[in-house]
Amino acid sequence: MPPRTRNLDLLAHLEQQRDQHGGVFPRPGGGVYVADPALARAVLGNAGGDFREHSDFFKLRSGTFGPRSAQLSIGRAARRLLQRHAEAHSAGLPELIERRLAPVSSWPDAGNRMLLEFGHEALVGADPSVALRETVHAVVERAVLAGARDRHSRLARAAFRAKVMRVLSAEIAARRARPAGGEPGDLLDVVAGGAAVDATDRDLAEVYLSCLFALVGSVGFLLGWSVYLLGTAGPAAAAAAPAWVVREALRLWPVAWLFARRPERALELGGTAVTRSDEVVVCGYLVHRDPDQWSDPHEFRPQRWATASGREAFVPFGWGPHSCVAAGFSLLLVEKIVEIIVSAYRIEVTAPDPRPQVAAALAPPGFTLTLTPSRNSTERR
Repeated sequence: MPPRTRNLDLLAHLEQQRDQHGGVFPRPGGGVYVADPALARAVLGNAGGDFREHSDFFKLRSGTFGPRSAQLSIGRAARRLLQRHAEAHSAGLPELIERRLAPVSSWPDAGNRMLLEFGHEALVGADPSVALRETVHAVVERAVLAGARDRHSRLARAAFRAKVMRVLSAEIAARRARPAGGEPGDLLDVVAGGAAVDATDRDLAEVYLSCLFALVGSVGFLLGWSVYLLGTAGPAAAAAAPAWVVREALRLWPVAWLFARRPERALELGGTAVTRSDEVVVCGYLVHRDPDQWSDPHEFRPQRWATASGREAFVPFGWGPHSCVAAGFSLLLVEKIVEIIVSAYRIEVTAPDPRPQVAAALAPPGFTLTLTPSRNSTERR
C-alpha cells in the first residue's frame, strides 16, 4: 500500500477507534490516545502534576532542554525578535508574494521557501557566513519540506545531521563567547544568550533547529493549508475574515497533531487505567473534530469562528504553560499573508491527490497554486 494511502487510513482508523471506544482508547504497542477535549486540556495543562514535565518545543534527543527559567527566557526573547522582524519587513510581503508565488507555484514547498526568505535575517542575521547560510538552507531542503527526509537513506540523514550540528554548534559557541549586551540580532543570538551556563552548544543547536522548523516548517504548512482550503472551498470562503480562515485551517488540519506525555504515577483517564510506563498521546486532529463540540466537524467553515463556540476543543499549539512559544506571531503572520493574497489575487488550486501528507507534522497535499491579479488589484496599480 502506498505511504499516502496508509497515512489517510491512519487518520480514518483513529476516528473509527474514537467512535468505537470514546475519548480515550488504546494505542498499538501500549499506551492510549486521548481525543476528549476536556481530558486533552487536562493532560497538556498538567495542573495536578500527573505527568512528567515536558515541552514539545524544547525536546532534545537526550531529554528536555532546561531549566524552565532558560525556556522562558528564550521564549520571551524569540517573541520579541520575531515581532521586531515582522514590523520591519511586513511592508515587503506583497512584493515577496508576487515574486515567489505568482503566477504559478508548487506547494507546500513554495510556502516553506517563502517563509525562509521572509525570516532569513531573523534566522541567521544580516550578514551570515557562507557555511551558516548554506547549512540552514540545506536543512530546509532536506529536513523541513514535506517528505524531504524520506528521499534520503538513514545513513545519509545521519551524516547530514552530524554536519549540521558541527556548523551550528560552532556558530553558537562563537555567539556565546561574545560580550553580553544589546538586543539579539537573530535566533542564534537568542538561543545563545538565554541559555544556562552549563548548557552545551549541541543542545542549543537542537533548540535553534526547533526554531527553524517552527518558523519555516510549521508556519509554512499552516499557510499551505490556509491557501489550499481557500482554493478548494469556493468563493464564499474567500469572503471570510483571514483570521477565521487560518483558525479553521488549523482546526481541520492541525500541523502539530500529536502531543505525547508520560504519567508520573498510575492514574485513570476517562475510565481507562494508565500505568507509569504508558505513553499518553493527545491527538489534536481528533480533538478538533469532536462532533459534540463542532457542528459539521469535517467541513471547512471559517464563519464558525464568528462566535466563541468550540474554542475549548482547539489545541493547535498545545495547551497550558508549555504551549508553543510563538503561537500568536505565527497566526498573525499567516493571517497577514492570506489577507494580501485574497485582496490582490483570484486563487485557483489544482491538487492531483487531495490526501494530506501525514508525518510528525500534518502537511498539505501537493498542489499547484495559480494567482491571477484581481480587478481591484489591477485598478490600484
